[in-house]
Amino acid sequence: MEKHARIFVPGGDTLIGAALRRRLAFQRFTGLVGTPPGEPDLCSAPEVDDFFRRARPEYVFLAAGKSGGIRANQLFPADLMLDNLLSECHVIDAAHRHGVKKLLYIASSCSYPKHCPQPMRVESLMTGPLEPTNDAYATAKIAGITLCQAYARQHGANFISGIPANAFGLEDDFSPEGGHVIPALLAKIHKAKVESLPSVPIWGTGAPRREFIFADDLADACLFVMQEYDDAATPINLGAGEDLSIRETAELIREVVGYTGELAFDSTKPDGMPLKSLDSSPLIRMGWRAQTSFAKALLLTYEAFQNELRKSTQEGIHVRAAV
Repeated sequence: MEKHARIFVPGGDTLIGAALRRRLAFQRFTGLVGTPPGEPDLCSAPEVDDFFRRARPEYVFLAAGKSGGIRANQLFPADLMLDNLLSECHVIDAAHRHGVKKLLYIASSCSYPKHCPQPMRVESLMTGPLEPTNDAYATAKIAGITLCQAYARQHGANFISGIPANAFGLEDDFSPEGGHVIPALLAKIHKAKVESLPSVPIWGTGAPRREFIFADDLADACLFVMQEYDDAATPINLGAGEDLSIRETAELIREVVGYTGELAFDSTKPDGMPLKSLDSSPLIRMGWRAQTSFAKALLLTYEAFQNELRKSTQEGIHVRAAV
């Protein structure tokens, strides 16, 4: 990509989308189009088509689609599936019709079968049942991968797919309903510290293992494969290569937050997949490595969470003063 190329990041206000915009700016790409709040409604085909007609993006990083943790997937499976299906269908089709040079669709590790061999290889996609707690969302992500492959086969489109590990970082969703493992635990353990609670309830046994990746490292990996990877038929895993148990993750978060109470794991609640670790050896062989240690990434994420809290508190004070 040339530095002045027109680049569109659908889902620019998501965790990964925001990280991509930061990374593109850091690398001095100057042609970003459709950045929030100028992004079209991705669930509206006419809006998306009109945007592509006017902005003429050359490269697309498709990071759109609502997501959430186990609780959100239990409460809102139809919302999550529909939002992802509509946004990916509208963007991928418009990208083809308006001559986008290359598109990277960012899928999810939830796309893999629940009991596939670990670490997960792309050959395992669609070889078994999905994890029931997020099967609707995962099905939509699989549809996005397959749609990119279909446009490549039928039209020769250079539309590739990447499957990231569990991402976390700045501008994350720290709510108990929508947050993934790390932001939800950060918020919960911080609350327990502030309120001097003796323990923190945590869903599941703590035994499942997850591979995490800092969102800014993931954004760097996305730029790398956009430049270096062209196999539209084969998705590529985007992982940092290290997994931790939920219990180990919670313990590290407790240290970062400075909480001294008990972590109370509730085995009556679902665990989700027992292990999610990606085989990212193709990416690593191409020369990419994550640059941020897990400990540093946790600290940066916690600092971002605290900044958001301070900002919310100040805005609340201003609102009350105005009233």
